Amino acid sequence: MFSLMGGGLLCAVSGLILLIVSTATDFWMQYRYSGNLSNQGLWRFCVGSKCHPHTITLAFWDATRAFMLLSILSSFAGIILGLTAYSSSVRSTRTRAAGITLLIAGLFALLGVSVYTGVTVNFYGKRYPDWRFSWSYILGWIAVILTISAGVFHICAVPRNSSPNGSNVASG
Repeated sequence: MFSLMGGGLLCAVSGLILLIVSTATDFWMQYRYSGNLSNQGLWRFCVGSKCHPHTITLAFWDATRAFMLLSILSSFAGIILGLTAYSSSVRSTRTRAAGITLLIAGLFALLGVSVYTGVTVNFYGKRYPDWRFSWSYILGWIAVILTISAGVFHICAVPRNSSPNGSNVASG
């Protein structure tokens, strides 16, 4: 139980760090604009070495931002629940809650990067012939995998059956 919880917490903390880095950085997509190498993130775009905030608000940016921020918040909550499960008398309940919270965090991150993927491929992919996804975007996908794995580890760490007198019963 503790090894699965420890692995889950390791994945969750790693996923949270990657979610924060991915959401905060400006390298979700790179493209050529007027001969200059340009890149954009969720909050601003950079042409050459000058960065500017997005001046127009598009729904897909807002949706991606919201899902990524919700993922960060719920991942943090899942980590706190997972840590408190070590010292709590209701260990299985807290571990299960941490797993569910981390799965929800992974779902939010999955929705965020999926929305970004769909719009980028269908809109920007046709507008800029020489474009590619960049490292912030890739870190977002890695964070999805780590966060969902953390949730699965926590849920697998919960004992399956327990009898009323407190001893575990093996089912076969």
